[in-house]
Amino acid sequence: VQLQASGGGLVQAGGSLRLSCAASGFILSAAPMGWYRQAPGKEREFVARIASSGEANYVDSVKGRFTISRDIRKKMLYLQMADLKPEDTAVYYCKGNSRGHDYWGQGTQVTVSS
Repeated sequence: VQLQASGGGLVQAGGSLRLSCAASGFILSAAPMGWYRQAPGKEREFVARIASSGEANYVDSVKGRFTISRDIRKKMLYLQMADLKPEDTAVYYCKGNSRGHDYWGQGTQVTVSS
């Protein structure tokens, strides 16, 4: 199994980005998946999760701005980010669970300028 995140970049405050995560070897209909982020000097934090049922959860700071989704057939996980703020600047990681084991992607940098 492998996770490959992409889609990060530099964007102005108020802009949008869509992160993608290719989840090879995963069965997304059975695998809880999520996005985490780590800002410089801070701990990695939870951002969003999508359960195997499709139910989504978000950290309060991104509710109403970020949307997690998946394409089961393509084995892709997405994070649509809107109204980005400088405090959203971080390396974003996708995480997946397969057969009781957690796997992490390599991270993609998101930088939001004010």
